[in-house]
Amino acid sequence: MSLMLDEEPLLVSDNLGKMYGRQLGCRNVSFELYAGEVLAIVGESGSGKSTLLQLLSGQMAPSTGSVSYRMRDGVMRDLTALSEAERRFLFRTDWGYVHQDPAMGLRMAVSAGANVGERLMAVGWNHYGNIRQSASSWLERVEIDTRRIDDAPKTYSGGMRQRLQIARNLVTEPRLVFMDEPTGGLDVSVQARLLDLLRNLVSELGLAVIIVTHDLAVARLLSHRVMVMKGGEVIETGLTDQLLDDPREPYTQLLVSSILPV
Repeated sequence: MSLMLDEEPLLVSDNLGKMYGRQLGCRNVSFELYAGEVLAIVGESGSGKSTLLQLLSGQMAPSTGSVSYRMRDGVMRDLTALSEAERRFLFRTDWGYVHQDPAMGLRMAVSAGANVGERLMAVGWNHYGNIRQSASSWLERVEIDTRRIDDAPKTYSGGMRQRLQIARNLVTEPRLVFMDEPTGGLDVSVQARLLDLLRNLVSELGLAVIIVTHDLAVARLLSHRVMVMKGGEVIETGLTDQLLDDPREPYTQLLVSSILPV
């Protein structure tokens, strides 16, 4: 995937780190993310990638370093300096978060339409007809039969739940979306359909995305840039095709040779 970058970064990680007592979560992570850019964070289980995603999304306080985000007024703000209300507002408007388990990102007992509509109501929509129309439109965009708009997600398949979670996140047109193993636990055929949908939506909406995945095929399909983590540290980063076709570090070479055909 090719990309024209803005001059100013959307998100900046500066020497970011997290310790759990004496146990290392991650350390010395510095990078810049630009509007419309998709960054894949890859590595084996325990590499620190999920901890890093929690730090970048402001759900966990860092032990060292900082994360800054460029607001819609152009001002860079340190996430640790935001109030709880400001962080909640970011997640309702500018940010989305797609969980590996869609049950964590949905209200399972209320209707699909209500799941999408709630996010619109959180940003000030109050006309029921408009909310339902927008929810129906988004269900269609994520390939869910609009006749299921009044059905609860608990009646949906795993793939449908994940597509509904994506609709719920994207309905307010965020600028940045965090994704934690969005295809994990799905059958191969369902994964392929979901990845195709995600790729089209990311491109169409010009989203910036930070995606955590252990699957390098997912990284190749969706991302512009890849960051490889091992033992809580970033050991290699680069443009996706260049890094996956010609990895420099032995660990990355092992990941590529064991997961992707060469």
